[in-house]
Amino acid sequence: MKQWLAVTAGMAAAGAVAGAVWAWLAPSVHGVVVVTKSGNRVHEYLGNEADHYFDSAMMMTGLMVGLGVVGAVLMWQWRQRRGPAMALGLATGGIAAAAAAAGVGAGLARLRYGHIDIQAVPADHKIHYITEAPAVFFGHGTLQVLTLLLLPAAAAALTYAMMAAASAHDDLGVGSSVSETV
Repeated sequence: MKQWLAVTAGMAAAGAVAGAVWAWLAPSVHGVVVVTKSGNRVHEYLGNEADHYFDSAMMMTGLMVGLGVVGAVLMWQWRQRRGPAMALGLATGGIAAAAAAAGVGAGLARLRYGHIDIQAVPADHKIHYITEAPAVFFGHGTLQVLTLLLLPAAAAALTYAMMAAASAHDDLGVGSSVSETV
C-alpha cells in the first residue's frame, strides 16, 4: 500500500523538475506602456507577442501530458505492483506533479521576470518597454486551473488502462506463472 505514496512523491518531484524546465523554455511576453498627456497608462503588446501567453500555457500542458504518459509507462514496468493501488498512485501523483510544476514554474518565472505594476510606471518618460512572465494556465478561472491539474492524472490513467486492457493475462502479469520475458 505504501507504493502508491512513493509513486505520488516521485511524480511530484518530476513535476517540480518539469516546472523548472518550463520556466527556462517558456517565451516571455514583450510589451510597451505609454503614458498619455493626461497621465493615463496604456499597455500594449509588441507585434504578436500576446500569442506567447497561449504558447507558454500550451507548453505546460504538453509537459504535463508527457509526464502522465511517461509516469504510467514507468509504473507499468513495476510488474509485481500492478493493480488498483498503482492506479491510485498515478492519479494522485499526476495531480501532485501538476501542482508542483505550476508552482515551481510560476515561482521561477516570477523570480526571472519580476512583477509589472503598470500604474507604478513613472510618468517622466512617455514610453516604457516591459517584459512579462509567461502564463502557466490558459486563464485564472477555477475550471481552467482544475483542468491543468487533472490533465496528467487523466493521461496517466488512460495510458495505464490501455496497457491493462492490452495485457494478455487476467492478473496483469503479476502472478508467478508468467515468465519474465513476457
